[in-house]
Amino acid sequence: MEEWPKSIVEMMESVANMVDEFFLGVTEMVDVFASEIESTVGVEIDQCLQDMFEPIIELYAELEEMVGETEHAFTYPEEPTLEQHPACIGCRHYHGQVYAGNLFVCAMHPYGWDTQECPDWESH
Repeated sequence: MEEWPKSIVEMMESVANMVDEFFLGVTEMVDVFASEIESTVGVEIDQCLQDMFEPIIELYAELEEMVGETEHAFTYPEEPTLEQHPACIGCRHYHGQVYAGNLFVCAMHPYGWDTQECPDWESH
């Protein structure tokens, strides 16, 4: 009768070892399956995203290039001369930027002053 508890303990240890081996095998299979899925599906997803966003990125780059080219065409400085805006020569308020073909002379007189002496003229 002493052997009966001993064989139950041995049987329980054997079952525990089999369960451990089972779960180790399942874990190994899941790891292999996950890496196969990651390598195949991951590559396909990456390729799909690249195919989807590549035209958008190219379009953005072309648009940025076009904006960069036209930006300089719309804005450039123009200095006052004796023929055009002589009252503005040396004035601290003179802005002198051309925006889309329109000269912005200063905030007080956006189109410039008509005579030789501006009432708002101040030296630099």
